[in-house]
Amino acid sequence: MGEKKQLKILCPNGHLGFAPTKEKSFWIGAKEKPDYYCSDSGSNDIGPTPLGADISVSPYEWQKHDLEVMLIASREQGVPMIIGSAGDTGTNSRVDMYVGMIKDLAGKHNIPKFKLAYFYSDVPKELIKKKLNEGIVIEGLDGRKNFTLEDLEKTDRIVAVAGVHPYIKALDMGADVIIGGRSSDIALFAAPAIRAGFPEDLSYYLGKVLECASFCAEPYAAKETVIGTITDEDVKVTAMHPKQRCTIASVAAHAMYERSNPFFEYVAGGMLDMRDCDYEQYDEKTCRITGPKFVPIEGKVKVKLEGSGKIGERYIGIAGIRDPYTIKNIDTVLELVRGQIKELYPDNDYQIHFTVYGKNGVMGDLEPVKEIKSHELCVIVEAIAPTKKKAESLAIMGMRQIFYARLPEVKGTAGTAAFIVDEALPASPAYEWTLNHIIPVDDPMEFFDVHVIEVGK
Repeated sequence: MGEKKQLKILCPNGHLGFAPTKEKSFWIGAKEKPDYYCSDSGSNDIGPTPLGADISVSPYEWQKHDLEVMLIASREQGVPMIIGSAGDTGTNSRVDMYVGMIKDLAGKHNIPKFKLAYFYSDVPKELIKKKLNEGIVIEGLDGRKNFTLEDLEKTDRIVAVAGVHPYIKALDMGADVIIGGRSSDIALFAAPAIRAGFPEDLSYYLGKVLECASFCAEPYAAKETVIGTITDEDVKVTAMHPKQRCTIASVAAHAMYERSNPFFEYVAGGMLDMRDCDYEQYDEKTCRITGPKFVPIEGKVKVKLEGSGKIGERYIGIAGIRDPYTIKNIDTVLELVRGQIKELYPDNDYQIHFTVYGKNGVMGDLEPVKEIKSHELCVIVEAIAPTKKKAESLAIMGMRQIFYARLPEVKGTAGTAAFIVDEALPASPAYEWTLNHIIPVDDPMEFFDVHVIEVGK
């Protein structure tokens, strides 16, 4: 049992910086005097491009805004602030960017000196190559095959996903503010609770219920603040927005979303088992949870690795269709287009994708529709190739060939099939996930060096 009878953690945003934190509910939460201000700032939901390109998908100003309100509140109150997966991906450059923001904000607000801790998550490719050559198995997740040297060649950047360990170490080193590299969404919330002596079962569940902030409340409203309170017996989560409530339905639904098996979630070093969770309406705005179990993985600790590799350059085209005959035969049209492209570009070093919007409300051309009743379709043409020039040419051809498609029963009339944006639009390069694997380690801190500096005046 910990020294404290309870621990309160405020979470203002389910993905810090992805859209600005709503300040009204944040400052309502700050009046509750939480013991920690914590927020996750990253996700692999944003796809492999930001990791591979080493960029953020969130505007710099939004990220700085969210850090600013948390820094002001936590320093005024004198309690720690914890950020995980800095800058959307948690790469070294994103951690450095957040450290720079904290320094700037400390100067802007004349904040007295405090300890700023940070850790990196980038993993050198040479280190992974060495481990593969030593025979270490890097096990695939979600049906992926084990990682190979060939996969490594396709990989541009790798990050390790931290568990609770670097956060606990940073707190032990006296950190007032922690900027974490890529991390488990749950870990940065669980870490202070575990460090304070609360049960791992409840601590990891606390992380699960807090990671997306107000997504666990109803009615739906993003970027609003919630507070999680842990004791030795339970977890309680309370909505701070005046019109939101954390209910049995909203909290249980959030805990079970996102996974093929809704009752289990892998966290670094184990599995959170939520089959026996009991949900109780504690008061109007608060749900009480008991019964989660954390099951440690036997044997060596395994750390998740995420990796991304560039496929090629990318251009986008847009075609709109109102001709009823073309709409009726859109699947045939696209097959004709693919054939024309194949004739002109037989080398097969590219990808061309067509996404059709408007098939009776069906998004994409993944499923055939027997009868299309829509009066208009929008076709997005996505071309990926080794060079920008070729990707642009492919996207333009993909658009124009819709216009020129040689459908049967068309008797010489031109111009009724489609309108097009005749200039292909440059898009970000295309990347793919190359690593969604776990690697056994002797030390869970192997990939995470914690640094502490003094910031402020």
